[in-house]
Amino acid sequence: MDDLLFSVFPNENFVDLGLFQCGREKCSPAHSFGPASRNHYLFHYVLSGAGRLLANDKKGITREYPIKSLQGFMIFPDQITTYIADNDMPWEYVWIEFGGLRAKAVVEAAGFDFAQPVYKARSKELREEMMKEMNYIVENSSLSPLHLIGHLYLFADYLLRSTEGINVQHSSNLRDFYIHEALEFIDHNFQNYISVEDIADVCGLNRTYFGKIFKEAIGKSPQEFLINYRMIKATELLMLTKLSIGDIGSAVGYDNQLHFSRAFKSVYGISPKKWRTEHIINK
Repeated sequence: MDDLLFSVFPNENFVDLGLFQCGREKCSPAHSFGPASRNHYLFHYVLSGAGRLLANDKKGITREYPIKSLQGFMIFPDQITTYIADNDMPWEYVWIEFGGLRAKAVVEAAGFDFAQPVYKARSKELREEMMKEMNYIVENSSLSPLHLIGHLYLFADYLLRSTEGINVQHSSNLRDFYIHEALEFIDHNFQNYISVEDIADVCGLNRTYFGKIFKEAIGKSPQEFLINYRMIKATELLMLTKLSIGDIGSAVGYDNQLHFSRAFKSVYGISPKKWRTEHIINK
């Protein structure tokens, strides 16, 4: 029987880099998982043993990658994969599933893409530090979300610095510039009445083209992202302050409390009042 340690993190309050689940598993011979796809990035690091990764490339063609001890592999959102433990030396691995606005940049800077999902460290010391951070998160999953997110950032740093052909230069792509400008504008103005047209105007783009490139980069439409961003800020206020529901709605850009409550329920499935009851700190 497989030896499995597994934790899920439902907290969605971290926009830039968020943790969704993690675990460690010592697999039995020929144990497999998949075919399956994920909503976020999923990184496995092999502690011992070996196995194979079967992963679809961007054309839908399945490629096979042998993975051995001290290597790893990255699975991309919506990518169909299967991974199989070796018959003679089944692997033990630790994994982290993560996402957020900065996740794509981290993964690309580390040199991963659909054609290159295998992790090979160029530094033993940095590789071991990365492994320690992954194991720390797995073994301390009951600690506060903020504490664990701090260690997720350390994991990302060691992942970047340990990879071969590391590229930490900022992209000069014009589309990335537009997205950065849009995110900065939302971050500084979410509490005001702003529309998608306002965001597009800041970037100097028409709404249709802006909406297209934004969804390609972020995975949500500008309107969906703005609502989710406001609701994330609202949950922080619900959890950390004693402000009224109306005041919190106003603080995240809703003059009408009913409109705020409807938007909140559309994202979280419950009212702001009920969410506060379930999540308030030191209640």
